[in-house]
This record gives sequence, structure tokens and C-alpha cells, in this order.
Amino acid sequence: MELSTTTVSSKHELLRDLLKQVSRLFYTTLVVVPANVRDQVGLAYLFARAADTIADTELIDRSRRLSFLHRFREQFLGEQLDWAQIRTIQQAVGPLQQVSTERTLLERLDECFQLSLTCSLDDRRRIQRVMTTLTQGMEMDLSTFPGASVEDLTALKTFDDLDRYTYHVAGCVGEFWTDLMCAHRKALANWNIQQMSEVGVRFGKGLQLTNIVKDIAHDLQKGRCYIPEMMLDEAGLKPQDLLQQSNLPRFRPVLRKLIRLAVEHLDQGWLYTMAIPRYETRLRLACMWPILSAGESLKLVMNSPDLLNPTVKVKIPRSKVYQIIAMTTGTAACAYAGTAYWGHLRKQIV
Repeated sequence: MELSTTTVSSKHELLRDLLKQVSRLFYTTLVVVPANVRDQVGLAYLFARAADTIADTELIDRSRRLSFLHRFREQFLGEQLDWAQIRTIQQAVGPLQQVSTERTLLERLDECFQLSLTCSLDDRRRIQRVMTTLTQGMEMDLSTFPGASVEDLTALKTFDDLDRYTYHVAGCVGEFWTDLMCAHRKALANWNIQQMSEVGVRFGKGLQLTNIVKDIAHDLQKGRCYIPEMMLDEAGLKPQDLLQQSNLPRFRPVLRKLIRLAVEHLDQGWLYTMAIPRYETRLRLACMWPILSAGESLKLVMNSPDLLNPTVKVKIPRSKVYQIIAMTTGTAACAYAGTAYWGHLRKQIV
């Protein structure tokens, strides 16, 4: 299956349309990414969302989800796409989606793969590498947590398990981003890709740790405890103890350790951001926004009296996101203004 010349020439419009349908918020933030890397980032996002949807479709039993996820990952392991397998995934998973955006994404998954064929070979390989790693993390998720409710609650065993998980589902994105930007943005031509990729990994891990601590109550209800048993044991807690809101005071020492680690990772993310030349304003903004948003989220987590209450969603309001965007854009991603904001914010967290 090949794209027609007409389709190739309009790939930007197709991708924009897909992104708008799947996530208008992501599309809005993607606009700030420089034009010559926007399509690659957008495609990687759509593929990651599709994999996540496959992994989370609970109407399909776990073994079949693992099978579909494996078939999906196989599309990124070689040079040839298996269109029959792609259609099988679409037909089996797409109609079961109750959220319209997820259903639309699966219905148009073949278009995503078609669009990927219009990328350069190097960029296709970059997308293939990050998707191979991301899907391994999702398979780890499905294999580690056998159930989908509190009756089957299972925790990661060690801190190393948590570190490995955060790398597979987010840290690897820092590698992808660094490799992609160094290849296409002349301002980063002198970067040490290996060194900056390692910093980028920590950037991604910080964002994922933020998601873990703010979504803890919701994940527990799905049978997933990403807080390692080893850390809970030190506080005299078991995963089941976190189902009780009354145990929050006992859990806070563990929570503070995780938040402190998340902030340390995000500090590395900030150094990464400041290493981007100021005239690469779009790249700086694309890195500033998630760090500052994560910081605001961690502040809420640290002060939330209802963190273990599954009926309460710990989430910064959209107005705060727009405030971050306005402040950083208004100062043209100025290092002084942005660093002052991050410094003030982190003092309120740790």
C-alpha cells in the first residue's frame, strides 16, 4: 500500500486533521515545535496513543491485548509493514472504543503508517526505535499487573523496577527528541548527542514520576501500584494500605522521596532546556511547558489532603496551563524569567 502523489503532497493537512481529532490540546502545543520536526513528533505521538489504547482496552482479555500490542510493535521492527496485521488490529480494537477520539485513532491507524512512509529513512528509524521501547514498557505494564481492580492489586517490587518502567514509557522519549532535534536543528549541531540523550532520559523520567504520584489513587483502583513494595516496606505499609485515605500521613515520607526524585529529574530537564540557544525559542518553549506544568502538578500533590481518594482528580486547571504558556511566550522563553519561575516553584515543592 503506497501513498499517491496527491496524498504525499497533503500529508501535513492529513496529520493536522488526525491530531485535531485525537487530541486538540496536544495539537495546540505541537504548533510551537519547529516546522521541520513537527510531523515526526506528531506521528510518534499518534503511534504512542494507539499503543496505549490497545493496552488499555479492557473489553479484550489481557493475553489478546498483549498479542495485539506485539503485532503492533512488529510494525516497527523491520522495513516492511504488514497491512493485513494493521487492519486486524483496527478491526478488533477500534469498534470497542467508547471514547470517540480513541475510536477515530484506531480507525485511521493505517493512515498513520502511510504517513510514516513519507518520512526520511533516518526519521522512520528514529520513530521505530522509540516505539519499540515504548511498547515494551506497555507490555511490561500488562505482564506485571495481572488484574484490573483493587481485588488484584499488585505493586512493582523494587526501585529498579520503577526506574526501568519510567525509562520505557517516558525516558526513551528524551532520547528520541534529542536525536531528532540534533539531526534537524542546526543550533544543536554541536551537542554531544550521547550526553544530552542521557539528560533527556532523566527529563522524561521526571515527567512520568509526576504522572505516577498524581494518579496514584486512580491507578490503585485499576490494580496497579507503581510505588515499589521496597519503598512501602520502609514505611511499614503494604500496597493495600494505600486504598485507605487515612493512611496518607504514613505514606507521606515515601511520597516526599518520590517527589524529590521527580524534581531532581526535572532539574536535569531544566538544564537541558537552558542548553538550547535562546534563538531556538520554539524548542525552549516546547521543553519549558511540560516542566513547569509538572512542577505545578507536584505542588498540588504535595499539598493534597485527598491524594488517596479515587473520587478526587489531582490536576492543574487549564487556566494554569494557559498562564504558563502566556508567561513563557511573553518573555520569549527568556532564561532568567523562566529559571526564576522554576526556582520559585520548586521551593514550594521540596
